[in-house]
Amino acid sequence: MFLASWIWGTAVILCCVSWFLLGRRRRRQGEPPLENGFLPYLGCALKFGANPLAFLKEKQKKHGHIFTCHVAGKYIHFLTDPFSYHALMRQGKHLDWKKFHFATSAKAFGHGSIDPAEGNTTENFHQTFIRTLQGNALDALIEAMMENLQYAMLQSRAPKLQSNTWVTEGLYTFCCQVMFESGFLTLFGKEFNSNNDKNLSSKQETERARILNALENFKEFDKIFPALVAGLPIHLFKSAHSAREKLGEALLHKNLLKRDNLSELVTLRMFLNDTLSTFDDMEKAKTHVAVLWASQANTIPATFWTLFYLLKSPEAMTAATKEVQSVLESAEERISLDGKHISLNRKQLDNMPILDSIIKEAMRLSSASMTFRVAKEDFTLHLENDFYNIRKDDVVALYPQLLHFDPEIYADPLTFKYDRFLNEKGEEKTDFYRNGRKLKHYYMPFGTGIAKCPGRLFAVHEIKQFLALIFSYFEIELVDSNVKYPSLDQSRAGLGILQPSNDIDFRYRLKCL
Repeated sequence: MFLASWIWGTAVILCCVSWFLLGRRRRRQGEPPLENGFLPYLGCALKFGANPLAFLKEKQKKHGHIFTCHVAGKYIHFLTDPFSYHALMRQGKHLDWKKFHFATSAKAFGHGSIDPAEGNTTENFHQTFIRTLQGNALDALIEAMMENLQYAMLQSRAPKLQSNTWVTEGLYTFCCQVMFESGFLTLFGKEFNSNNDKNLSSKQETERARILNALENFKEFDKIFPALVAGLPIHLFKSAHSAREKLGEALLHKNLLKRDNLSELVTLRMFLNDTLSTFDDMEKAKTHVAVLWASQANTIPATFWTLFYLLKSPEAMTAATKEVQSVLESAEERISLDGKHISLNRKQLDNMPILDSIIKEAMRLSSASMTFRVAKEDFTLHLENDFYNIRKDDVVALYPQLLHFDPEIYADPLTFKYDRFLNEKGEEKTDFYRNGRKLKHYYMPFGTGIAKCPGRLFAVHEIKQFLALIFSYFEIELVDSNVKYPSLDQSRAGLGILQPSNDIDFRYRLKCL
């Protein structure tokens, strides 16, 4: 037994030594400074994953504005100078923004490759999303979301909302349930027709139970999403795998066809799946699971952080409430509980600069997205004052949290300032500087360039609608006004808006209207 253990131990040590001597990348002339890390395959992954911002700041101080890290089998060149970000955007000939996203989607959601070069589909997914989430299509989404938010807030929660009775709940739980239910109904329609149905109430209850069940499956799957992106197979996580399959079953085309008021996005995606792809029924459904995840995974925590910061800042809450009241009065919208819903269109929602600033500030403080480009070939990356050689299949990345927390750009960067993105006239502020120079890129929770999130406009409008309705219908307050700010869950760094590490209790009740 001892001899066998000794042999295996020796073998492991020899493998590590061999990798250290022969398998580690060597920096070539003209390449960025290189950090291999000490662990085979993982490289710097553990240190990066523990605290990405602190890790990158340390390497930036050591190496300067560009450096290479070996992370989980990939060599990633981190570009940290915001004045060089545009150089990355101009390298479309040499850098592929789709490859990483296509591979990640197939890995995480379990459908075949959506890269047209692989032959499973000829759909241009990015164009599909732009066509159905922006322009005129956005107006229809906003209208549907406004109705569904009020249904999720008022009708779905009616048993809890007895007159003058405070309801205590977790703030993240509340945001999660309301945004998921309303968002699901907006994109994937309803199983009931609200116009001429005698059994409407019963069908609504059944539908809500199914959506809340889908929410539980979504959360179970979402918990292990970072592991899937890192390359771990989903079969290691039995409950999450089961949850993903259940979501897929719910979004099979045969089930979606039974629903009314499907969004243009889902209707078009169903058509393109059926006409342009060779996917089987479950693979088609899993492309819809990807849409569901993309619509919820960042919007829910962004909604939480925005409302939490408002509850912690009476000055911000007062300013936001007054703005919403002013817009409602201008629109001649009367707030009541008699079943007549508030309606705010896109133009009216766009006329809320204070809410815009509050949402931006909340997302600046909670966003940890990452922009990736994969090198198609060996090439030279020309930056503002220098150039570096990049190898084929290497990744070039931006980590905007470095930008968002830079004290030269944002004074007192860890403090929530609701008017940070407002100028002296109370309009949107776009002038931000570093080292005395105006920045083109200063706010990047949605990415940048051609890969910028196509659903960003809808996401911001959703949060505005949520806040406008909360202010209109409810009195709200934190259970403990001195509660500490929850920390950010760093396990999701690189994926977008970070979730809170713990929920915060708040309470709400209907206003006496």
